[in-house]
Amino acid sequence: MCRLLYVNSKKEFSISDYLIKFSEISKNSKEFQGHGWGCAYIKDGKWVYYKNVNPIWETEFPNFGISTRLIAHARSAFKDEGIIVENNMPFYDDKYNFIFNGQLSGVKIKEAGRIGAEKIFNYVKRFDKGSIKEAVEKGTEIIKKKSGFIRAMNIIITDSNSVYVYSHFNEDEEYFTMSSKLSDDLTLICSDPFIGEDDWKTIRNNTLTEFKCF
Repeated sequence: MCRLLYVNSKKEFSISDYLIKFSEISKNSKEFQGHGWGCAYIKDGKWVYYKNVNPIWETEFPNFGISTRLIAHARSAFKDEGIIVENNMPFYDDKYNFIFNGQLSGVKIKEAGRIGAEKIFNYVKRFDKGSIKEAVEKGTEIIKKKSGFIRAMNIIITDSNSVYVYSHFNEDEEYFTMSSKLSDDLTLICSDPFIGEDDWKTIRNNTLTEFKCF
């Protein structure tokens, strides 16, 4: 189980400022989130990627600078396995960035990928006929039908114009419920509200929500 973060703002923000808040959440999580982390941010109109195998709270952040979009992931590896930087998210291609938090068992689908999250990303893209939102809807419904049990399957996926947030869990509501903080010039999505802030709202279970980019 992992921690997820997405930021989009009309105004440029300090990337490190948000990563520091995200690292506090990851460090204080009841589940260990120290199996590496990664992020992607917009710079000069293109996504820039960074991954690190160390815990995010033990990382001295490089000079990332400023951006208007950020997606980040802190990893908790299943059974403490596969702890290599290549398994850190975001997973991405030329269209999408993908981060995941959850645990599935008895999944009866075949798909390429080093770990389960990457397989889910690739499987969902099978159904992309021009709308990644519809692909997430269809792909996750099939995954649910072909899985023995899903403890949780939370997804954040971006394209050039939007971010799509999918929430589904059957256990541990407090841990798996994602939160949002929205205003006219800022969209924040995170696995937990930032520490010391109480103006966040919960994202309902069993929902897929699109948030347009500024």
